[in-house]
Amino acid sequence: MADVRILLTDKTIAQLPTPKDGWYLARDAELKGFFVVIGKRKRTFTIQADLRRDGKRASSIRVSIGDTSEMSTRTARATAKEYLAQISQGKHPKAAKEDQPADTAGKVPNRPLAAEITLREAWQRYLEAHLIRKGRSEKTISGYRDHVERIFMEWLDVPLRELGLDPARAAKKHDEITKSNGPYMANGSMRTLRAIYNHARKTNRSLPPDNPADAVDWNQEERRDTGMGAGDLKGWFTELAALDNPVRREFHLFTLPSGSRPTALQEVKPTHIDFRRRTLHIAKPKGGRKRAFDIPLSWEMILCLVRAIRFGRTMYPAQAREWVFPADSESGHVAETKEDRDTLSRWGNDLRQTFRTIATSAAVSEVDAKLLMNHAIPGVNAGYITRHKLLENHLRSQQQAISSAVFAALGTSLTDVRALQDWLGRGASQRATKDNRIRRVNLDANRGIRRAA
Repeated sequence: MADVRILLTDKTIAQLPTPKDGWYLARDAELKGFFVVIGKRKRTFTIQADLRRDGKRASSIRVSIGDTSEMSTRTARATAKEYLAQISQGKHPKAAKEDQPADTAGKVPNRPLAAEITLREAWQRYLEAHLIRKGRSEKTISGYRDHVERIFMEWLDVPLRELGLDPARAAKKHDEITKSNGPYMANGSMRTLRAIYNHARKTNRSLPPDNPADAVDWNQEERRDTGMGAGDLKGWFTELAALDNPVRREFHLFTLPSGSRPTALQEVKPTHIDFRRRTLHIAKPKGGRKRAFDIPLSWEMILCLVRAIRFGRTMYPAQAREWVFPADSESGHVAETKEDRDTLSRWGNDLRQTFRTIATSAAVSEVDAKLLMNHAIPGVNAGYITRHKLLENHLRSQQQAISSAVFAALGTSLTDVRALQDWLGRGASQRATKDNRIRRVNLDANRGIRRAA
């Protein structure tokens, strides 16, 4: 959304719309440099002004004042005036007092205040200038935010200079996170710290050149090997057929032949499907909107989408107007994709690995498999491949080969196993839709009885 300029009050801030993704600024119409950052999850009072030395602009400072849910606009405005006054005098509002002595002429010392940038300020700059500006997905940003605001919560107001001069502090923190949150979280959070520090040092050259994360002894990470082969598919299909919710059933099924990340499929809309071209547009994959791409659809994938739409319209008519895989959730679509392993042994990234395994057995080349999964292709020659030129014929035939291999693994199960016949057999979709319509009516009736009671 575009930035707005209004008179900031508790009432006007509460009435501001929440962006679907990213953030925007609501600037105060009276006090220059005072605004609220409106994000998807929180709203923060903030000020920004130029720090000047000898009449010249030294740097631009942005300082968070507080969450709108924790302080009133009147209090935030008073604090903003105080901070802006300090900046006009050449002082950083949140710099430690002992680092801000003035000489007899009333001037601040010559050492650059930029070195006192805190982790909180560096994170805000990295969020805005790197993640959001480069179109990173909301899931990616959420992961970074979790590392900074939860794992490093006690470091938020610590100057980066302190961390850079005491690398043993980062090494100790990594050991603590490994014990409390596991080796993968420890490595991931330290990679986030390393990225933020490197980004901050681009504009703060007085920071120590050695990144504190370089002192970490990284935990060994192993690729999870949970994909299935052709011999495992018959049992998995039988498990999947037993799921009560047909929309979730189709969601997991579509994940397998598409090889797509579940988070990308969650937000698929009916308008993203082009049945004439037999493609599905993935608008927000990993890497953000600039990585958007089209998946060619096999006949089995088309039937899966048709069933999902039909079941969705019966079970969740309101949500189905917007989502292909609707649900009775806050977002309106399938939000939690995990299943009990005793009920469904493979889901999520397991199916993505299975796609890659089956693609190999179906004689699909490594380059074609990567193109179908929207993976980056290394090497100079990759830059000469025009993906959309291959989409209509070549990639679709490769996609069909993978889907055919998946369903061929079922053998005679489609006719021998009653659960699979009821789900995937001829006329099964129409019968299931009728059954789910009755189930939905009964569910709504039970809810009405409970409300009346």
